Amino acid sequence: MADAVGSIDTPDAQDEVPESNKKTRKGGKRAKKGPLKRLATFYRQIVAELRKVVWPSRNQLTTYTTVVIVFVLVMIGLVTVIDYGLNHAAKYVFG
Repeated sequence: MADAVGSIDTPDAQDEVPESNKKTRKGGKRAKKGPLKRLATFYRQIVAELRKVVWPSRNQLTTYTTVVIVFVLVMIGLVTVIDYGLNHAAKYVFG
C-alpha cells in the first residue's frame, strides 16, 4: 500500500531546499546604527506609542478606581468569612 501524499514518512518536494539556496542574515539594519542612535530611535518610538494611548478622563478614572476598591473590599470580606468558617470547622473536627 502506498503512502499518502504529504505523510510524515515522505516529505513533499517543495519542503526540500538545497543548502546552497539558503540566505544567511548578517546583522541587518541594527548593525549599521550606533548604540546612541538606536537608543534615540527607541525613545522616539516610546513617545509615538504614548501619543496613541486614549487616556481616561478624571470622571472615568474616579469610577474605575471606585470599582476596583469596592471589588477588593468584597473579596477581602469573602476570604475572611471563608477563613472564619474553615477555622471553626477545623476546631470542631480536631477538638
